[in-house]
Amino acid sequence: MPLDALIFDVDGTLADTEEAHRRAFNLAFAQADLPWRWSVEEYRVLLDVAGGKERIRAYWSQLPDAPGPEAMWDRILTLHAAKTALYTEAVRSGQVPLRPGVEATLRSARDAGITLAIATTTSRVNVDALFEGTLGAGALGWFSAICTAETAAKKKPAPDVYLAALAQLGLPPARCLAVEDSRNGVLAARAAGLEVLVTENAYTRGQDFSGALAVLDDLTGLHALPDPPASMMGPMLDATR
Repeated sequence: MPLDALIFDVDGTLADTEEAHRRAFNLAFAQADLPWRWSVEEYRVLLDVAGGKERIRAYWSQLPDAPGPEAMWDRILTLHAAKTALYTEAVRSGQVPLRPGVEATLRSARDAGITLAIATTTSRVNVDALFEGTLGAGALGWFSAICTAETAAKKKPAPDVYLAALAQLGLPPARCLAVEDSRNGVLAARAAGLEVLVTENAYTRGQDFSGALAVLDDLTGLHALPDPPASMMGPMLDATR
């Protein structure tokens, strides 16, 4: 079946943002005089929890001196706001480039008349910052739907953000393809009825991607895809030749 739309995750998919997120969390903790410092290995495990605020809560709730949920939440909101400010400052300054093949894929899809959309559980401010630091804020206009953490209450692996994107696009899932980097993303896309292509990264490599059409190192490998992904994306692949 021909492809009408590509729906992209953001963190880890469009750009290797996870390390920038980790550094921003640690800076926010230091500024708040907290002894927490998340290592790469710790953060890899914490990424199984979707959402930055939820990640802080999951970590804090396991500590022996953790307060009750209500007392915890106000402090989490403050910490997350500080972390977001640090992260967006870094990303807007161009410190986090797009992953290989991403810009070419977006441009060739547009040339082929394929609709673009975003379905992410990161905050809209983070999406805006990434584009400001890479393709420019105007490139957000390339996307017919931009669904973020503010769009859907339930985060991945729940399908809500993908269902919201499909509703905004007015397209059935059979005519769309999701592009993800994580197991949670695959589960969310598949639960929404979407086929999904995975571009794994250093934080998600080795995860269980069962149900994905294909798993690539990055989007420069699109031309090597076997059917059915290549046949779905025929016009887009032709546009890059």
